[in-house]
Amino acid sequence: MLFLKLVRNLFTAFDTVNKTTFDSHALKLFAYQYEKNSIYRSYCNLINVDPSEVTDIKNIPFLPIQLFKTHNLNISKRPPKIRFTSSKTTGQTSSIHAINDLNLYIKSFNKTFNYFYGDIENYVLLALLPSYLERKGSSLVYMADYLIKKTKRLESGFYLNDWNALRKNIIELENKGQKTILLGVTFALLEVAEKYKWDLKNTIILETGGMKGMREEMVRSALHKKLKDEFNVTEIHSEYGMTELLSQAYSKSKGIFKCPPWMRVMTRSVEDPLQLLTNCKTGAINVIDLANLDSCAFIATQDLGKMNSDGSFEVLGRFDQADIRGCNLMVL
Repeated sequence: MLFLKLVRNLFTAFDTVNKTTFDSHALKLFAYQYEKNSIYRSYCNLINVDPSEVTDIKNIPFLPIQLFKTHNLNISKRPPKIRFTSSKTTGQTSSIHAINDLNLYIKSFNKTFNYFYGDIENYVLLALLPSYLERKGSSLVYMADYLIKKTKRLESGFYLNDWNALRKNIIELENKGQKTILLGVTFALLEVAEKYKWDLKNTIILETGGMKGMREEMVRSALHKKLKDEFNVTEIHSEYGMTELLSQAYSKSKGIFKCPPWMRVMTRSVEDPLQLLTNCKTGAINVIDLANLDSCAFIATQDLGKMNSDGSFEVLGRFDQADIRGCNLMVL
């Protein structure tokens, strides 16, 4: 119990984590999750990892993200406070991320937003997430709903297909000079962008990815160019998050993502999933998310990416065999 309390105190204090302390936090969390998470421990044993020899984060095993579809990765024996589920198409299986401490997720996305954009109360937040609103269990909808309420502004809210009301609201906000964020799934942003003539000066377009089979997939650079042209803005922002994580990375320019201090991205070899890559090579994306205290903080995703020397990264697409999911980003 003392060890559990020590670990929880370490990882709920996100603002104490920095580049110097990150490795120490990650190694302690690995030891904790190896002991407490039977699925993760079985995976480590299967690939012959001796936890006593894991003294560098480069040696920490990353759990294949597909196991969130087939196994209960929740450490606790108690019923979870909430279960977040991934979107899926017919015939696919959803990932399930059972959350014990919902405040951990709230603290993570709150501090992440503040880290990149400042106080949410300075913004009006408009959420254009039709495919997510039409199902239960979306962590993105939970985050957007919480942040919308936190703006304390009547103009903030969700939109489904009422494009006229959305446009009217944005024009009024633009005329007031009000800073606004339009958070949207890609296919819906494209639809509303093409429907009207726009000239936005005070509105950030923040895309979450995802065509959901509604439109033809686009190369990210072409997608962003089209959105910039249609909305008449200089940059398109992007969010990189998923059901299996409790933290998000954001891009403010040119598709270059940066993580909050308690999250780190690495790349691994596509041919050898246990080999981490160096020298900014392109490979499959691994994520360390210290907010994933009650499941697994070390996730081998099905995304392809490229690391930059400053720790930022680009998302280049997904594996050919990977499921197309709601948060899927454009394949290059």
